[in-house]
Amino acid sequence: MKPTSKYFDSIRIARGTEPKAAPRDEPCQWKGCSSIGTHRAPRGRGQEGYYRFCIDHVRQFNASYNYFEGMSNSEVEQFQKSSATGHRPTWRMGGNGDIPGHQAGDPTRRYARFGNVDSHQLFEQDAATGSAQATAEKKRPIKPLERRALDTLHLPETAAKDEIKTRFKELVKRHHPDANGGDRGSEDKLREIIQAYNYLKQAGLV
Repeated sequence: MKPTSKYFDSIRIARGTEPKAAPRDEPCQWKGCSSIGTHRAPRGRGQEGYYRFCIDHVRQFNASYNYFEGMSNSEVEQFQKSSATGHRPTWRMGGNGDIPGHQAGDPTRRYARFGNVDSHQLFEQDAATGSAQATAEKKRPIKPLERRALDTLHLPETAAKDEIKTRFKELVKRHHPDANGGDRGSEDKLREIIQAYNYLKQAGLV
């Protein structure tokens, strides 16, 4: 561009910007405390934003914090089950409960989408052996990931559903942060226990 161009005068060189001011220290929101709130703490389930506490009061807050406060045991269990899928709705593969004449567990149910294709009783053998297959599935060998999940709950491969549920409840109470003074290591262990239990439920062992 030539210095005589009509566009030359419209060019502006950006001036140096002033440095941003350092963030202002916020006071601790603990009643009666005059220290600086250097740490954030969650306001609670279903609430947005954070509290600002000093190091002493954030520790005290974490020791008494209960994410599931106000929820019944059944609601907590439902929340934990839903967390395995990110709290999104799921459907069982091949589950078309609205198809008349085909109940869940019926081996011929997978052919229902094509209408009455079993008019020649081609799949009669499937129906006759359905209960035998269901029994065989119950006795199937434990998969490696299922064995690892049972190890996390300190259970043998032969553990029954009631044993798994009982042990899960015991471990949740033992490793919950409320019972361990807000110990972060305890939170990691609790997360492993919940993930192992949810996996066993998805695998049909609970």
